[in-house]
Amino acid sequence: MTTKSIFLGALTAAIATTAAAEGELNLYSSRHYDTDERLYSDFEEATGITINRIEGKADELLARLEAEGANSPADILLTVDTSRLARAKNAGVLQAIDNAVLEEKIPANLQDADNQWFGFSQRSRIIFFDKADVATPPATYLDLAKPEYKGLVCIRSSTNSYNQTLLASIVTHHGEDVAKDWAAGIVANMARDPQGGDTDQLRGVVSGECEIAVSNTYYFARAIRKDVKGVSDHIDSIGWTFPSQEGEGAHMNLSGAGIAANAPNKDNAVKFLEYLASDSAQQYFSNGNDEFPVVAGVELAPSVAKLGAFKADDVILSDVAKNIPTAQKIFNEVNWK
Repeated sequence: MTTKSIFLGALTAAIATTAAAEGELNLYSSRHYDTDERLYSDFEEATGITINRIEGKADELLARLEAEGANSPADILLTVDTSRLARAKNAGVLQAIDNAVLEEKIPANLQDADNQWFGFSQRSRIIFFDKADVATPPATYLDLAKPEYKGLVCIRSSTNSYNQTLLASIVTHHGEDVAKDWAAGIVANMARDPQGGDTDQLRGVVSGECEIAVSNTYYFARAIRKDVKGVSDHIDSIGWTFPSQEGEGAHMNLSGAGIAANAPNKDNAVKFLEYLASDSAQQYFSNGNDEFPVVAGVELAPSVAKLGAFKADDVILSDVAKNIPTAQKIFNEVNWK
């Protein structure tokens, strides 16, 4: 059965007429990975449930859910990063569920405290560096702000959700004052104004525009697995370190999902979330998109395993989410563009 991909502004008349339909699931997704097609088609084949998919940017989907209110056809919101999951909860567009399968399989720190969202895959936000020029890379996130790295760092903008959650985690672990000093130090150490995505930060290391970059692991693992222009051909020149291994551990961010507040097909939505926690789907998150599974015991893709073993931060991400507004305030105060 073929997944029906429906983009913003192109909702089918069938869904508009009746959102609830036996054997269907209406999925709002901001995951932009073509490799997820297999994830969806496997669910359809296993259950006979057809996925009607609406894709868009996270902000657009959240605004749409709010505008649709009780008339929304959405059953599931699938999005990336704790910051967006928290915003969805705070906007009132998700609902709490009590589900033994999810409680058993997904670590408690990767779930919303009120069970409104669950993490299904992870990425670690770590430090990459030019092996030829950086003899002693930063060992912790706080080290990255030291004056010795002035003019060396490439990192994304303050509007990037990954950076927002990283700074929120620093607030959670070290307090607001330390977090503000860190953010100001990073601004002082930037090799250039923030620009582009995580892959562009890695390209900056390759080109020599910067010697240190901050990126999520899956962008680098992808360049190991297949050709990524401007990175793969120089992969051996890039080193990496998982920060804070003697402390809290490397920061992890999520791809996660929750059931929409007014889901017309709630039973199917629950089945989909349970499916995302299955070993087969978890394996696919790693093999298909170079992510870390959240379920223990699932084998890593070779590209991900090559990054090596590390200590992950096991902070409760719903606690981190509470500090995201503080993180954004700090970004503004230190003029992180």
